Amino acid sequence: MIDTALKELLVNFAKSREPICVLTGAGISAESQIPTFRGPEGFWTVGSREYHPQEMATFQMFLQYPDEVWRWYLYRMGICKTALPNPGHLAVSEMERMFGGRFTLITQNVDGLHLRSGNSPERTFQIHGNIFHMRCAGECTRNIYPLPPGVSPKSKEEPLTEEDRRLLRCPACGHLARPHVLWFDESYDEIHYRYVSSLETARKTKLLITVGTSGATNLPNQVVHEVKRSGGILIDINMEENPFSRAALSGKNGFFLKGKSG
Repeated sequence: MIDTALKELLVNFAKSREPICVLTGAGISAESQIPTFRGPEGFWTVGSREYHPQEMATFQMFLQYPDEVWRWYLYRMGICKTALPNPGHLAVSEMERMFGGRFTLITQNVDGLHLRSGNSPERTFQIHGNIFHMRCAGECTRNIYPLPPGVSPKSKEEPLTEEDRRLLRCPACGHLARPHVLWFDESYDEIHYRYVSSLETARKTKLLITVGTSGATNLPNQVVHEVKRSGGILIDINMEENPFSRAALSGKNGFFLKGKSG
């Protein structure tokens, strides 16, 4: 239940012309039955060894076992493809329709559900990439490409086919393509992950709503810090207390709503 003070603050803010930003993490997709993949669901066996998600999701692993990394991502893609946007996603897309140019969405999720629910690519900063896209592993170009239609999701047991290997190549140079995701041994940048744009947005934001994120990654923490530093309103929605709920409650303009994002 939203208390009276917060409701009044939100009503007044909606009538203003101030910028609003929503920052989402894995929690908003949990109600669509998408696991975080940092737990047991993300473990992957290569030969006789089981690898943790933090080991699979690295450029170093891709260099050693490109087929296995692609298989892992195509398995994950299948789960994301069958999932449907939930009320949380639909609410965020409705906010963009309501607030127009005042609105920005920053999402850590690679599942594409925000775009499928109606948020625009122009106002959606996918700061960890998108599992349905790829780019040249040799970096011949900065272009990002949708996965070719002939590439289909895999079960855990299915190997890559020769056709898969042919399609999972850079359209520009023919070099092996890689999933368009930010890996654990890589850094944020502007070209692929909207690093600078996210921080510029945060400095202008007067109301930041964080939803379903644990505060475990660098750029989201910087975004929250920038909004708080400039005196913006912080609202955290999460099932559990976390660094962002504590950041919100430590200031006069902060609120924590404990519950599901939907």
